[in-house]
Amino acid sequence: MKLNLPITKISIACFLLLSAVNFTVKAQEVITLQKAIDLTLERNLTIKQAQFSEALSEETLKQSKYNQLPNLTAGPQGSFNFGRNIDPSTNQFTNQRIFALSGNLSTQVTLFQGGQLRNQIIENKLLLGADRSYTAKIKNDLILNVVTQYLQILTNQDLVIAAQQQIDIAKIGLDRAQKNFDVGNQTQADLSQAKAQQSTADLNYTNAQNQLELSVLTLKQYMEMPPATRIAFEKPDISKFKDNSTVYDPEAVLRTALAVNPDVTLAEARQKAAEQDIKVARGNYYPSVVLFGQIGTNYSDARRLAGTPFATGRLDTLGFVQNTTNAIVSPNFSVPLLHYPIGRQLTDNFNQSVGISLQIPIFNRFTARTSVRKAKITNENALVTAQLAKNNLSKIIYQAVWDVQASNKKYQSTLQTYNANKDAFNVVQQRYNVGLVNSLDYNTSLTNLNRSQFDLIQAQYEVVFRSKVIDYYLGNPITL
Repeated sequence: MKLNLPITKISIACFLLLSAVNFTVKAQEVITLQKAIDLTLERNLTIKQAQFSEALSEETLKQSKYNQLPNLTAGPQGSFNFGRNIDPSTNQFTNQRIFALSGNLSTQVTLFQGGQLRNQIIENKLLLGADRSYTAKIKNDLILNVVTQYLQILTNQDLVIAAQQQIDIAKIGLDRAQKNFDVGNQTQADLSQAKAQQSTADLNYTNAQNQLELSVLTLKQYMEMPPATRIAFEKPDISKFKDNSTVYDPEAVLRTALAVNPDVTLAEARQKAAEQDIKVARGNYYPSVVLFGQIGTNYSDARRLAGTPFATGRLDTLGFVQNTTNAIVSPNFSVPLLHYPIGRQLTDNFNQSVGISLQIPIFNRFTARTSVRKAKITNENALVTAQLAKNNLSKIIYQAVWDVQASNKKYQSTLQTYNANKDAFNVVQQRYNVGLVNSLDYNTSLTNLNRSQFDLIQAQYEVVFRSKVIDYYLGNPITL
């Protein structure tokens, strides 16, 4: 049956469809692999958390350096005293209200503490390096995840296209089966087979579309992008990756990976920090020497200043001449108590002190020994952790090299299978069109072709992904 739709209407319909598709594409943001990586590194919250930990370690390092400086403390104090109390300026008991001021300025600096200050600085530098390695590890892991997900999206997009092509072929087959059934050339079973093939194609398309949407959502989560954001993806020419090397020497890859892999770098940095912590703990065995100094003064409104003595006009009897009644007298003098000005009193009471304090640990309930032993155990554990990281990397490298070689073999096999099924389907389709093959054989051949097409799409992207994994462990930039 021929289409009766005029050519002009078909042209208009195609123009409108292409215009709508073009408008949709323009409305979407095109995401390349590099842009997906850049957005992930810029926005991902896991990276931000690692950077916050790094910033905290940097501040801890600064503080350990500041601990070598002398401190300075001021202690001003003012008080009202009532009833019987001690005059703070004379240290004598009095029974009156007193307003008193005092203040001191003290400083101290550690001259020796068993090398703990210096060793702590070294340890904090190593810990900062470990946190920086951890941040690099998070970034590298996310980059690999983004590349994996991006390739999965490209794979799913091709699977959706292939599924749509299956639907188109199934529709043609169903239409032909319906016409043959209508004229009595095929049975109800043949028509049912065609309908089943159509339903299977629709199901495959739905599954492929769901997988595509899920992979896009996962990538958006890596990029911290709202799920409703409309994006499109730049599809590279996969054929240019066919010449990529898939033969690697695992030992050579491992040697390079050991020098650049952030997992190993992180484990080694933490082990060096744990080793340095032993020296910090041993500092508790040594005495500490502290240089200190202090200045201070005080004021009390109860204190009086002695004035100039003056004669009162009275005579005081001092005694009598021996064996006589003649008195010995002396003029009486009075000493006035004047107000003691605050400025003068603060100046007169100004005092200074300087000294050295020595603290020798004799018995501290074995806390120093326990600290050293715990630091040694932590260091041994860190050594094992670093070796485990190297062993795991070795296993991963050998597995990755095997995977890339296996994926290339799989691709070659699926390519041959696809070409064979394609040639077989073309022959079966020609024979089916002239009635030499039944619908069961036709649907079986179509199913084999569809399955081999899906396998080929997945295999070719798997080769690309496996080769990019090798680049990742070699420290090479990952691009498409």
